Parts: sequence; structure tokens; C-alpha cells
Amino acid sequence: MKHLLRNQGLGAIVGVVVMFAVFTGIDFSGWWTVQTVSNVTQFTAILAFVAMGQALIIITREIDLSVGSVYGLTGVAFITMEPALGVPGSLVLALVIAAAAGLVQGIAVVKGQLPSMIVTLGGLFTARGIIYVWTGGSVHNFSPDARSHPLTLLLGGSLFGVEAAIYWLILVAAVLALVLWLTPFGNRLLATGGSRESAESRGVQTDRIKIATFILCSLLAGFAGILTLCNQPQTHVTLGENMELEAIAAAVIGGCLLTGGRGSILGAILGALIVVSLRYELIALGAPSSWYITFVGAVLIIAIIFNQKLARFLGHSV
Repeated sequence: MKHLLRNQGLGAIVGVVVMFAVFTGIDFSGWWTVQTVSNVTQFTAILAFVAMGQALIIITREIDLSVGSVYGLTGVAFITMEPALGVPGSLVLALVIAAAAGLVQGIAVVKGQLPSMIVTLGGLFTARGIIYVWTGGSVHNFSPDARSHPLTLLLGGSLFGVEAAIYWLILVAAVLALVLWLTPFGNRLLATGGSRESAESRGVQTDRIKIATFILCSLLAGFAGILTLCNQPQTHVTLGENMELEAIAAAVIGGCLLTGGRGSILGAILGALIVVSLRYELIALGAPSSWYITFVGAVLIIAIIFNQKLARFLGHSV
């Protein structure tokens, strides 16, 4: 029994099963359609990238509130720099900007010994302000040539009717899962979040691990922004707004403990699926937008309670 409960995405797996059962019962004809499944999986893939990065940050006992703004800023950089640098050049520059955002915030947290919530809240406002200044509040689009560029199609096209973002999610999630569970970096990351003092006593350079994780989190958010704009190449100043809250919710619903040291890549993806499905189905049923916020809040609280009780049952400190 305990072996089953050690699955850190157990709560999200149960949540997905229950959610699908409920949605099937109340809206079978509307839920199980090709269009609905396509939309839900597409939006889930985008949010899942941000949620996976957030999960890694939470595992280290930190949090990143800037991911939504980094997502938007990277996307804006990708679109607006394309005329001067071309699609490949603007892609590289956009990812460099995302990595730089993570690097600066990571250094501020570990070297400045500042709370990550405060640092990344500042990062959220800074990146969002840059978006407004950079775009001037106007909409920017890809040129026809850029839309048909092979790299744009590779990142934002489709294959056999499945959006490219799904394939990229499978690839990146597999790599991250292997890194987390089968490499020294993954072991050190888990150890850093579980007990920093214990990890340092064993020679783990926890500051470097945390900085690297902040960079990785920002890169995942930035890559999600690029995938979004390769599929729908049009910027707007609200791009990624409030995504950080959905990503945190998805990571926690997926089994991450806010006290660190516990979480999973699969759980973050399933958490993103739950969040996106709730939003889509409530909209489809004609419910007010405030219901979505209420339901996500309720599910988040339930997930926190479940994860903490499960961790205590398994002997983890929370």
C-alpha cells in the first residue's frame, strides 16, 4: 500500500479520474469531442511547461512568481526581434532573455539571501513593465515569411492532427523526469529542497543548484511562450498574465510540497490538465469566470491538505 502511495503524482491521478468522470456525467456530448480534446490538450501542453519549471523550483523550497511575465516577455522578444534577426536569431535571443531573467533572480535569492517570493514578485512587475514599454501597448505580428519558416512550423505546426506543443511536451517532460530521478543534478535538487543543511554537509553546492533551477524554470516558461506564438504569432500586453498562479496551482495539485523536497514532472503535467480542463468546461457550461477561480482555489486547498497528510503518512517532515 505504501509503495502505491509513494507515487508523488497520486493525488493528481485521482483528481484527473474524478474530474473526467464528473465531466462525462454532466456534459458527455460536449466534453468528448475532437475539438474539445484538441483545445484542452493544446492549452495543457503550454501550461504544463510552466508548471514543470514551477515544480522544480518548489522542490528546492522556493517559488517563482515571475514565470507568467517571463513567458510574455520571451514571446514578445521572439516576435518583435524577428524582422532584424530572423526566426532562428530571435528564438535564440528570446531564450537568452528568459535565461537571464532566471539567472538574475536566482542570484538575488541565494546571494542576497532574499525571499524568493519577494524577488520574483519584483521580477513579475519588471518583466510586465518591459512588455508594455517594448510593445507600446500595440499588437505585433509575424511576417508571412516568418509564419512559413520551417522553425516556426516545427514549433507551432501540427503532425497527424496533433499540435507540435504536445510532442515537445512529451520530449521535454521525459528528459526532465530522467534528469530529476536518474542524474546527480536531480538527486542534489531533491536533497537541497529536502534538507539544505544535510545536503551541504554532503558536499552539495545548494546555491548553484538553486540558481540553475531558477534558470531552468525561466527557460521552460520562455519556451512555452515561443511555442504559443509560433502557433498564434500575435503579441499582446497581457500575454501570460496570471499564468504564474495557474502554474503554482498545477504544481501543487500535482504533488509538490511547498516545504520542498517532494514533487514530480508527471504530477505537474496532470495538475496542468486539471486546471485547464476546469477552465474549459466551466466556460463551456456558461458559468461566470469567477467560478473558475473559486474551483481552482478549492482544488488547490484540497491538494495541499492531501499532499501534507500523505507526506506525514510516509514519514516526511512538512
